[in-house]
Amino acid sequence: MSKPPAHDPAQDTPEVTPPQHSAAGPKAVTNSLRMAHQQMGAKRTALTLLRVNQKDGFDCPGCAWPEPDKRHTAEFCENGAKAVAEEATLRRVTPAFFAEHPVTTLAERSGYWLGQQGRLTRPMYLAEDATHYEPVSWETAFDIVAGELRALDTPDEAVFYTSGRTSNEAAFLYQLFARELGTNNLPDCSNMCHESSGEALTETLGVGKGSVLLDDLHQADLVIVAGQNPGTNHPRMLSALEKAKRNGARIITVNPLPEAGTERFKNPQNARGLAGRGTPLTDLFLQIRLGGDQALFRALNHLLVNDPDTLDHDFIREHTHGYEEFATAARTLDWDETLRATGLTRDEIHRAHQLITAAERPVVCWAMGLTQHKHSVPTIREVVNLLLLRGAIGRPGAGVCPVRGHSNVQGDRTMGIYERPAPAFLDALEKEFGFAPPRHHGLDVVRAIRALRDGDAKVFFAMGGNFVAASPDTTVTENAMRRARLTVHVSTKLNRSHCVTGARALILPTLGRTERDEQATGPQFVTVEDSMGMVHASRGRLEPAHPELLSEPAIVCRLARHTLGEDSTTPWEEFEADYATIRDRISRVVPGFHDYNQRAAHPGGFTLPHAPRDNRTFPTATGKANFTAAPVEYPQAPEGRLLLQTLRSHDQYNTTVYGLDDRYRGIHGGRRVVLLHPDDARQHGLDDGDMADLTSEWHDGTERTAPGFRVVHYPTARGCAAAYYPETNVLVPLDATADTSNTPTSKSVVIRITRA
Repeated sequence: MSKPPAHDPAQDTPEVTPPQHSAAGPKAVTNSLRMAHQQMGAKRTALTLLRVNQKDGFDCPGCAWPEPDKRHTAEFCENGAKAVAEEATLRRVTPAFFAEHPVTTLAERSGYWLGQQGRLTRPMYLAEDATHYEPVSWETAFDIVAGELRALDTPDEAVFYTSGRTSNEAAFLYQLFARELGTNNLPDCSNMCHESSGEALTETLGVGKGSVLLDDLHQADLVIVAGQNPGTNHPRMLSALEKAKRNGARIITVNPLPEAGTERFKNPQNARGLAGRGTPLTDLFLQIRLGGDQALFRALNHLLVNDPDTLDHDFIREHTHGYEEFATAARTLDWDETLRATGLTRDEIHRAHQLITAAERPVVCWAMGLTQHKHSVPTIREVVNLLLLRGAIGRPGAGVCPVRGHSNVQGDRTMGIYERPAPAFLDALEKEFGFAPPRHHGLDVVRAIRALRDGDAKVFFAMGGNFVAASPDTTVTENAMRRARLTVHVSTKLNRSHCVTGARALILPTLGRTERDEQATGPQFVTVEDSMGMVHASRGRLEPAHPELLSEPAIVCRLARHTLGEDSTTPWEEFEADYATIRDRISRVVPGFHDYNQRAAHPGGFTLPHAPRDNRTFPTATGKANFTAAPVEYPQAPEGRLLLQTLRSHDQYNTTVYGLDDRYRGIHGGRRVVLLHPDDARQHGLDDGDMADLTSEWHDGTERTAPGFRVVHYPTARGCAAAYYPETNVLVPLDATADTSNTPTSKSVVIRITRA
C-alpha cells in the first residue's frame, strides 16, 4: 500500500504578502516567458506560443474559453502559457527513471514534484506485487488490458473515465468502444464540476449548455460573474469583460473572496494594460457567504416580480411555463433569512436589482462556486428564473454562460461521454454501427468510486486526467483504486494516479496537443468544442516527445481490436489511419455535425445549433422554458465551525500544479495555507502565521483531517474559509453531493480548525 504524499517543506512554509488588486500586466508576461523558457528553451518557446489558439495552430490544453474571430498574435494567457510549457517541455521520464524510483517512493512525492519530471515516453507496467514499473511493448500492454476486460463477469465491472482534454475524435471512439463492449460506465470530469449546470439548464431551457457566444458577451450591458474567478481560472475571459466594459456594460461580481482579476484588468496585449492602470471591471462587489447564491437570486427575483414594469410579459406569456407558481414562491420572501444566507445587506441587494432593471442585455456567468453545493441545481435554476423574467434568453447580448474549465470537457459530453445517454443518441449509434448499445445507466464518478470500493468494479481505465487527485474523499478514493484488478492511465505526464494502483497497473503515454500526429494516410488534425459551443480544428506541429508515442485515437482503436477481436465490424484500423473517417461517422450520429469534415477545415470552425438562442424554441418536457420554484437552501455551520471552499492557486490548472505561488492572493512559495477572515481566526485563537489542522465534519461520523496549514488572515466572507485542492480534497466526503447532479460539494465543507 502506498503512503500519502509527504508534505514538501517548500510547500509548507509560504511567504505571505498583501493580496493584489489587479490581474495580468507586465508580471504575467514575464512569468509566462520565464516558465516557458525553463521548460522549453528560447527557440521552442517562440515557435510554440505563437501557434496557441491560432486558426492554423493548436488549441490550448488549458481552459475552454473561446477565441475571437480576429485573433491577437499572442492569443493565450499566463496559465495557457504554463499549460503549453508543461506539455511541450524538453524534460523526459524514461524507463531509467522508473528503475530508479520504486512506486512507494513516488507515492511520497508531491504532485508538483511528479509533474516537474517531464513527459512520459514508453508504456510502463507494474506487475502484481512488483515494486517498480517496467517498460513493455504496446502489443503487450494492449494484451494485458484486453485480457482483464474479457475476463470480467460483466462489462459493467469496467469503468472508463475521461478527462476534458480528450479530442472529439478520441472521445467518440472511446464511448463507441465502451458501448460495443457493453457498458455505459463513462464517468468524466463534468461529473465533478459542471454537471449541476447541465442538469439545471436541460430542465429549464432544454439544452444543457450556455446560450451565449463571445460576441454576445461583448454586446451585453450587464454581466453578472457569480462563483467564478476568471483571473486565475479563465484569464482570457478578462479580455472579453474588458471589451464589454468599454462598450458600456456594468459588471456585478458575486464571490466570497475579492479577486484581483475582477477588480482591475491590465491587459498585456495593449499599452494601457502594460504601462497604464488598466481597466476597472467590477461596478458592484457582492461578497456573498458560501452557498448563499440561491437566496440572493431569489431575492432579486422577488424584487422583479413585485415590480411588474420590469418584466418582459410578452416573453413570459409566449415562451415560458410555470410562471404563476414561481411568482407565488418569489413573493413570499423572508428578508431576515435571506440576509443570514447571503451575508449581504438589504441595500447591496437593492443596488444589484437596480443594475438588473437598467439592463436590456444581461448575461450571467458562473463556474464551480455555484455548481459544487448540495443545492447547486436549484441555484442555477434560480439564475435562469431571473433571465426568463427579463426575456433574456434568445436575445443578442444576453443569456446564460456557464464557464467550463478543461479545454474540451463540453465536446466530450457532446460526443457521448455520458453515463446516462439519451435514447436518441443510442438509436443513432445502433443504426450507424449495427450493434445494440446498452440502455441501462452507467456509473458517474462518485458511483464509480463506490463500485471500486465495494468490489463491484474491477478494471479502471482513464483517458487522461489525474483521477485520484481530482476526486473527493482522498483516502476512500485511494483505497477504492487499490481494490481494482487493473488500473490504466493514458497520460502525457506523471501524476499521483500512477502511484495509487490496482493489483496491476499500466501507464500508456500519448501525444499532446502541441505535437504532430502522423498516421498511415498522413498528418492528422483533431477537433474540440469550446465553452460556447464553437467547434474548431487543432493541429500540433512539434516533434513528438518520443517516437513510440501513440495518439489517443490510435490507443483506443488498437485496444478495441485487441479486446473485441474480429467479431467487431467497426473499422478500427481505418479510423486510426484517417481521422476524417471518424468525423464522417460522427456527422451521422451527433446532431449539428453535418458536413463535419468540410466545416471543421474552415478556419475558425463552426457553431453548433442551440435552439433557445437561435430561435427561442425550448426542447423541454413542456415545450417551453420552465420557471421553477424550489425552496431556498443554504449551508449552515454549527457554532465554532466554518464553511470551507476548495479552490485553485494562480499557479495551477485543475490538479496540475505549475508552481508554488499565488501572487494575486499574496501567497509565495507554498500551498498549504488556509485563508480566514481575521475576526474568524481570532475567535479560534489563531494569529496570522500560526499552523492549523483542518477537520471536516459529516453525518457519517468519520473525521477527515488535512494537517499542517499556515493560517493567512484574508478578507474572506465571515464564517467562510478557503484552501487549495487537491490538498483539501481529503476533507470532502464521498457521499456529500449535489442533489440531482451528484457533484461533490467541494465549495461548502463544514470544518473545525485547530492549532496544529
